[in-house]
Parts: sequence; structure tokens; C-alpha cells
Amino acid sequence: MSGAHLIRLVAHELRLFFIALQFFTRVPVPRAVGFEPEWLNQSARHFPAVGAVVGAVAVAVWWAASRVFPSGLAVGLSMAATVYLTGAFHEDGFADTCDGLGGAVSRERALAIMKDSRIGAYGAIGLALMLGLKATTLAAMQAPLIIAAMLFSHTASRAAAASLIRWLPYAGDIEHAKAKPLAQRISAAGLCVAWAWVAGLLAALALAEPRWLAPLGVAALFVASGTWACARWLRARLGGYTGDTLGATQQITELIALLGMLAWQGSASKGWAWN
Repeated sequence: MSGAHLIRLVAHELRLFFIALQFFTRVPVPRAVGFEPEWLNQSARHFPAVGAVVGAVAVAVWWAASRVFPSGLAVGLSMAATVYLTGAFHEDGFADTCDGLGGAVSRERALAIMKDSRIGAYGAIGLALMLGLKATTLAAMQAPLIIAAMLFSHTASRAAAASLIRWLPYAGDIEHAKAKPLAQRISAAGLCVAWAWVAGLLAALALAEPRWLAPLGVAALFVASGTWACARWLRARLGGYTGDTLGATQQITELIALLGMLAWQGSASKGWAWN
């Protein structure tokens, strides 16, 4: 591979990352990035990298807030920052999915409900429970572990959503999809890149603090199981995924990752200490 070709390849991957960052967050990107519809589909491989950015913001806000506020409030401010940063993109998808799949309705009716911009009882209750469970789980973690938990859960949960784009067909009306390129399956290589981001972060965190390796391993197993369960559920219920269910999968697997790390903390030993 020539040097010029390598530079073009790196530049294109950086462009794809910026497209993913622009799509999923409020972070401004350089105008020079440009846009082509097919790039949005290709950018799915970098969804976990966007999650790492969101996780880093969560850690920064939590760390700053925890200097002056109790742990629970610091967690709440951290979550508020990430919701603002992402425009509640995934939370909105989770609420719509709860509305559509919460009741015993047909596939067609469920898809119609998810298109409705209004939030129903299932969506409101589901979203309140989701945010409450995440906040409670994070607040129960010991201070050093919460850093790894925030970074890993945001990163791995985006890889889970990308997995559905590879494993499942699009269940909605592809011609009227809000983000039509994301209604097309990503390549196997793209999915490998997505999970490589997760593996890279896991390795970096384990090197930074070896004691994080065990809880991160448990969280990774929880995320893998949760991703498989979401894929199976959506295939059985809708015959595939929609944009809303990608958001729901991200939220569900983020919570599952946090629960996995907290479960390890609780079961490892009652004398957990960081000296």
C-alpha cells in the first residue's frame, strides 16, 4: 500500500467518524467533511467511537461535579450532559419502542405507533424507569469503577446497535425511512471495525487499571448476551429493526453493561477497596 493511498484511507475513515459524530451528537464538525448518503451507512463502523466521546464527556462532568456535590447528584448532572449532547436521540427511540412494543398489537400497528411523535404511557414509564435505573446503578458504584463503567457502556452499546444493522433486515418502510442509508445492512468488515473500537477501549482501560479487567469482562459478556436477546426479540416481533429499535438497543445494552459491572462489584467481595 502506497503512502498516498494510506493517507486517503485514513482521511476517509476520519470523515466517516465525523459524519457519525454529527449524526448522533450536537458536536459541530468541519464543513470540509462533506456528505454523501452512502457515507452514513459506512459510518456505522464508528458508532462506538462516538460512544467513547459521549462517555468521555460523561466522565468529565461526573468528575467535576463530584468535587462539590454528592455522588447521586454528580451522576444526574453527568447523565443530563450526555442527554443534551446527543439530543436525547437514543432515549427518544427507546420511548417510541416502548410505546410500539409495550402492548399486544400487531406488527403493522406497532410500526405505526413508533412513527407517531407523541409519547404514550408505555414510553413515558419505560423512559422514567430506564433513566432511573441507570442513575441508581451508577450512583451505587465505587468512584474509580464508575469511570470505566461510563466509558465502556457508552462505547459497547453503540456497537450493539451497529450489530443489528448487520444481523437483521430493516423492518419499516425503507423508502420513507428518516435515515435511509441506515436501513441498509453494513458490511461484515464494518461490524468488525465497530467491535474493534470496543476491544481497543477495553484493552486501554485494563492497561490503565488492571483491576478493571474483571468487571469489564463481565460487562462485555452482559452486553453480548443483551445484544443477542435484542436481535432475537426484534426479529420475532417485527421481523427486523427500525431506527427507534436501534436507539432502544443502545439504551438497553448500556444499562446491561452498567448492571454487569455493578454485579461484579457486589459479588467480588464486600471488602472492595482502592488503595
